[in-house]
Amino acid sequence: MNSKFLAVFALSGAALAISGCTPNDTTMGGALKHNVAVQTIDPDPDYDGDKIEGGDGTHAAAATARYLKGSVKEPVTLTTTAGSGAGSGGSSGSSSGTGSGPR
Repeated sequence: MNSKFLAVFALSGAALAISGCTPNDTTMGGALKHNVAVQTIDPDPDYDGDKIEGGDGTHAAAATARYLKGSVKEPVTLTTTAGSGAGSGGSSGSSSGTGSGPR
């Protein structure tokens, strides 16, 4: 009976040892690695021949010359008609609350 007990004990110990050998999750830390990669600035960006924001050097030089002479072009004013009152297709901002919100 003693040898059966030792055999069962040895088998249960081996089963416990084997169950602890599960493979590691290969995606562990994947979200962190992705977020770091997305937020890292590329020191040598590739624009595929597209102009970067700001245009070319000739345009920038002309703007600098106008600035130094004091004849800067005024920016274009943008207007919108949506939301400018009742009946214009926008929304009017009337409210009938009790005023019990945060202060």
